[in-house]
Amino acid sequence: MAEQHHNELHHPTDEVSLHDKGPTTSQVLAVVALFPVGGTLLFLAGLVLTGTVVGLAVAAPLFLIFSPILVPAALTLALSVAGFITSGAFGITALSSVAWLLNYVRRMRWSLPEHFEHTRRRV
Repeated sequence: MAEQHHNELHHPTDEVSLHDKGPTTSQVLAVVALFPVGGTLLFLAGLVLTGTVVGLAVAAPLFLIFSPILVPAALTLALSVAGFITSGAFGITALSSVAWLLNYVRRMRWSLPEHFEHTRRRV
């Protein structure tokens, strides 16, 4: 009974369709060409990871020993950079405010004679 069920599912036309669905020559050549490249890149990634772990293992005790010097130095550097960025932002704000004020005064000077003339007419 199991053989009869197996024979019903297996048709001779399935073998032809499986052969047609196989990889093409260009796909096989792409895999053959890219497999060594992928392997080399994977090896280099492992090498870099190993170097990073070894470097961190060597540098960690140095970071602990020099942390009383490095932490204040990093904090000073970060605050200095923040100060320069803040002063630049304040400078740009001041320049744009002065430019806006000058444009406002120029517009007011041109419209003042018209404003005075309108006021004289009302009086």
